Amino acid sequence: QVQLVESGGGLVQAGGSLRLSCAASGRMFIWYTLGWFRQAPGKEREFVALIRWSGGSTYYADSVKGRFTISRDNARDTVYLQMNSLQPEDTAVYYCATTQTYNSDPAFYANWGQGTQVTVSS
Repeated sequence: QVQLVESGGGLVQAGGSLRLSCAASGRMFIWYTLGWFRQAPGKEREFVALIRWSGGSTYYADSVKGRFTISRDNARDTVYLQMNSLQPEDTAVYYCATTQTYNSDPAFYANWGQGTQVTVSS
């Protein structure tokens, strides 16, 4: 069983940057994919980015492509989400989760963390 803990959220002005961390405890199997999702008030949870634990292949939502970068540190069992050029529409609770597939649909994910709040002021 994998447990995930997100951190790094906060309040930032538009155009600013934040780096989120997702620390995994338990065994991260090489076939796992780790994804970042976000959920704004009154909206459904939406995909942000994913990374394959082995090989490091990545995939991004169109809304964050070119602004966000997902990366991993296998030695630390941690995945990062570097967020640049943040906009008010990026305001949401950000979650990480795992899947054994290579999929952006949150229905395929498990081991959800508790989330970290990101607020971007205009």
